[in-house]
Amino acid sequence: MPYNEAMYTIIETESFVRFAAQIWQDDEREEFIAWLANNPLAGVVVPGTGGLRKVRWSASGRGKRGGARVIYYNLLDDGKIWLLIAYTKAKFDKLPTTFLNQLREAING
Repeated sequence: MPYNEAMYTIIETESFVRFAAQIWQDDEREEFIAWLANNPLAGVVVPGTGGLRKVRWSASGRGKRGGARVIYYNLLDDGKIWLLIAYTKAKFDKLPTTFLNQLREAING
């Protein structure tokens, strides 16, 4: 059984909370957050975004393929994982790199 010594602070941005509420029930969102805290390198790095990652997660009755996509930024050296936005493929096929960079810049100040 793998053991993860690191403890990460998961920070939900306003945009993440707003969009996640349209996709998941609270318990589903909390399950995703707990999973991500144990798998901070999950998903793929989105090219051209300075390290943002995208991971797929199932939504009620839709499975992974029809479920949610979550864009997040892990600052593991600082012990933080920022949840930036959650969306479904039905809502957005692909988010523009410029938009994703704006999300990242908003937390980097």
